[in-house]
Amino acid sequence: MRHTGPMSDSSPVRAAGVVVLRPGQEGPEVLVIHRNLRSDWSLPKGKVEPGEHPLVTAVRECDEESGVIPVLGLPLERQEYIALGEPKIVDYWAATVGSEEGFAPDEEVDEVVWLSREDAAARMTYPRDSDLIRQATAALPTTPLILLRHTQAMKRADFSGKLDSERPLSGKGRSQAKALVPMLAAYGIEDVHTSDAQRCRETVKRYAKSIDAAAVAEASLSEEAHAERPKRAGRRTRELLADPTPLVVCTHRPVLPTLLEAVAELPGADPSMLDPRLPPGGFLVIHRHFTPGTDEATVVAVERHSVSPE
Repeated sequence: MRHTGPMSDSSPVRAAGVVVLRPGQEGPEVLVIHRNLRSDWSLPKGKVEPGEHPLVTAVRECDEESGVIPVLGLPLERQEYIALGEPKIVDYWAATVGSEEGFAPDEEVDEVVWLSREDAAARMTYPRDSDLIRQATAALPTTPLILLRHTQAMKRADFSGKLDSERPLSGKGRSQAKALVPMLAAYGIEDVHTSDAQRCRETVKRYAKSIDAAAVAEASLSEEAHAERPKRAGRRTRELLADPTPLVVCTHRPVLPTLLEAVAELPGADPSMLDPRLPPGGFLVIHRHFTPGTDEATVVAVERHSVSPE
């Protein structure tokens, strides 16, 4: 399971990249780039900026280098090697095309081409990139369901309201909610579901607005409703797991174990990867493969991310 949070200046050098795929007449095609300064063929990737999350880096670098804005899918094998005398760690994701802004050659990248998986693997200068292409093109198609703990809320001791469900986010929590927007966008999340508590609604409202969608209030996923009827929260989670739409579900720390019990029932789910102990703004990405023509989902991979350093 991939664990990532925002990166700092500390060594080793951290980077992120993608293997972008699109349908071709004879199978998937792979986006590859030529870097004229290094005279090599590689995959879109680049350094994580201080305070930036690798998810955001992967999307930004692909956009800057190729003009393609990717939608992230399965995590690929993390690469660790020495580059220019420094240790380097690169996180990669398989990806599809979200949109295309148009390629403009510059001093760093002078050519972008789409190749068959065989030709792309053969074109790569570095064997590790060829291995990543083989991984990405062999993987099952998936769609994400993100289980998100709300960002930091005002402390209960400081809240003077009558109902805890009306307790809002703190200033830090609002900043975390803002930082979540490009992270959720990286996965192409289309539907937003949230506990009806104010702190959960505030966590996802900025993202929902960014995609011009209404956040669906889920009363069964609130702390109070879950305490009274936990099985109802489990049933609702199973319904959402059967929905192939890329979606996010925002809820509370005490509710997460029940939701993850429902995830653990799916084929392929490894309970050891479903730890509910998430920090405020932390989330799990459940990558689901659906049997064509059915609502039968299999868990292919799980990622764990934090909006703030852990």
